[in-house]
Amino acid sequence: MWESICLTLAATAGNNIGKVLQKKGTIILPPLSLKLKVIRAYAVNKPWALGFIMDIVGALLMLRALSLAPVSVVQPVSGCGLAILSVFSHFYLKEVMNVFDWIGITVAGIGTIGVGAGGEEQEASLISVFQLLWLALVVAILFVLLNAWLHIFKRQRREQELGEYEVVEEIIYGLESGILFGMASVVSKMGFVFVEQGFSAMFIPMCISISICCSGTGFFYQTRGLKHGRAIVVSTCAAVASIVTGVVAGMFALGEKLPTSPSGRLLLLLGWLLIMLGVVLLVTSSRLIRHLPRSFRRSRQTSLERGFNIRRTPSHTPKDTNPSAVIQAATLHHLLSSPSKDKD
Repeated sequence: MWESICLTLAATAGNNIGKVLQKKGTIILPPLSLKLKVIRAYAVNKPWALGFIMDIVGALLMLRALSLAPVSVVQPVSGCGLAILSVFSHFYLKEVMNVFDWIGITVAGIGTIGVGAGGEEQEASLISVFQLLWLALVVAILFVLLNAWLHIFKRQRREQELGEYEVVEEIIYGLESGILFGMASVVSKMGFVFVEQGFSAMFIPMCISISICCSGTGFFYQTRGLKHGRAIVVSTCAAVASIVTGVVAGMFALGEKLPTSPSGRLLLLLGWLLIMLGVVLLVTSSRLIRHLPRSFRRSRQTSLERGFNIRRTPSHTPKDTNPSAVIQAATLHHLLSSPSKDKD
């Protein structure tokens, strides 16, 4: 179990950090096209190339983790990617993090330990075709209801001539993208379970292809929500929906079960809860810090800077003070999903 959790952490770190490096590299690159000159420019750009390699390696490690452990364990642990990304942004991008960022990272880390201590190896369960049909039907009905709800609010907004997004629209886009991200892991796991039951090995690439389609569609919905909505709401809903979908679908469609011992069951449930809480704190930290007294914020920031030794000398001060050069922890998810823009 610990091997699969370590693989998942390495995979989600590669995916998230790789996308940030790709995003950093595209700042000076032209829009991606099939022209040989453009492809060569991307290939020789070190940040982009390194990020691309890390992203691919992360995807392969995630598939390996899914082949070893239940998706109800792997998917929640993958939610710690935002915590790993925040630490990376602190040390590599020299980003100053607030107290809620560090609390979120700590809580998510404790939750991961709880999942590892409470989870247990499980024998492959028989997958019924009817269970898969029920799963597909439930997801389809859920998307119909969410889109109908979204259509109603959009019509009301047009009738009232409101220019800003309603919070319900942000929540719906976040939920839809999170459900698809969770389903991507579930479908990938199905391929390995089918092979364990004696079916053709072709089920693995088939399920992985469907999983890629689910992830791509999820990024589409997430990008639509982030284009006009608030990254905090969309990203939080997507992260929580992804974890819940992976756990629920893994148990009902793949036959995964809770640990048999009461202590193991408690540790696993507590781990799930702490990981979700840590993710929510990381996404909403910039807003939460505003509600603290100004004196407390100043003292905490000073102590953090002293504790983590991030005071910069003039020789280490970056010349570029453009806000786009700094990736804030609360908007990392937004940057990962937003389309690249040409440099002005």
